[in-house]
Amino acid sequence: MRMNVSARPGEVDLRPLSARSVVLSLLLGTHPPELAAKDLVSGVEPFGVGGSTVRAALSRMVTAGDLRRTDGVYRLSERLLERQRRQDDAVQPDTRAWDGDWEMAVITATGRGPAERAELRGRLGALRLAELREGVWLRPANLGRPWPTDLGQVLRPFTARPDTPPRELAAGLWQLDAWARTSRALLAHVERTHLPADRFTALAAVVRHLLSDPVLPPDLLPADWPGPALRTAYVHHRHTLTALVPGPDA
Repeated sequence: MRMNVSARPGEVDLRPLSARSVVLSLLLGTHPPELAAKDLVSGVEPFGVGGSTVRAALSRMVTAGDLRRTDGVYRLSERLLERQRRQDDAVQPDTRAWDGDWEMAVITATGRGPAERAELRGRLGALRLAELREGVWLRPANLGRPWPTDLGQVLRPFTARPDTPPRELAAGLWQLDAWARTSRALLAHVERTHLPADRFTALAAVVRHLLSDPVLPPDLLPADWPGPALRTAYVHHRHTLTALVPGPDA
């Protein structure tokens, strides 16, 4: 399965800011992911969200299980803590030297319904594997992330060295040129933005795009791969924006 890019190649996927999206983005970028109500209310003002709007959003998010509230401090729920971990990994992936081995996962479970199959595909995609053929997923073994133990119930992992030349195989599994074009468009867009709300929207698009980076070994990437530059720009501008928000450092 080819990876998705956040927009058509060369375009940026900008989504309108809502009170919920601003609150979540602030907390996802904050370590530890917690802020007092007063800090959240004052912190969203540079992004064009009023206090009454954010208070209403906070109440709805607690009811929906997105946030936990204790003594006036809002924290991410466990589900969203996992999302923060994925986002952190997208910005600073854990890589290791590549020796030519590939991770391969072969799905062995049968009789699963559409929802279970879709969930498994999503999890394998989040692990940055790509589908070579139905039920067979692989990627270069250059990531330091652990393999989820519970997946052993539905698939069998292997280490392999495919006969296909690695660069050719990678080019067939991932739309590398398309990802790079969108990355360059995002970089240019971020540098053109100056208002906090506009830059915040742009950085949200950047982190969504980074989640789809396959994080391949350098030898398998096209020349002038923009992934490192996009990550550097995100970290720099994110720090500038979060400095506007009172509370823990991001």
